[in-house]
Amino acid sequence: MALINDGSTFSLRTGRWIFDVFLNFRGEDTRHNILRLLYAALVQKGISSFKDDKVLERGKPIPSELYNAIEGSRFSVVIFSKNYAFSSWCLDELTKIVECRQKMKGHIIFPVFFDVEPTEVRKQEGSFGEAFTNHEEAFKEKVKIWRDALKEVANISGWVIPKG
Repeated sequence: MALINDGSTFSLRTGRWIFDVFLNFRGEDTRHNILRLLYAALVQKGISSFKDDKVLERGKPIPSELYNAIEGSRFSVVIFSKNYAFSSWCLDELTKIVECRQKMKGHIIFPVFFDVEPTEVRKQEGSFGEAFTNHEEAFKEKVKIWRDALKEVANISGWVIPKG
């Protein structure tokens, strides 16, 4: 990968973005409903999307291929759900997505609030507050970064989708 004049990452091999969209989600909440529908719609429209279906182990570093996929994507769709913040993987990916938005011109984030309200994410209340209570001890050095990333993305106009 290399940087082009506007600071955006693209593939040297193809001279374009590797993916149109990077999907950031908590699988247990979204895999069999909204994610399945969204991914099918993107594929149907010919939109190249990165969706990691692997079960990732808590507390382990995110593989570089995930970071490369985020950096190589023009857009990120972040699907916030009830158990999203319990996943350190989701939060680490979100941190990278926010970093790309800040450093790479043209990286756009589309938040989707699935069965959660934007204020719950922004203020880390409800299940998001519970998750951070759990994270305080194990991930002390990351908690503030995660909280800031959640606030930033929850302040972006997105879609609120009730479950059901």
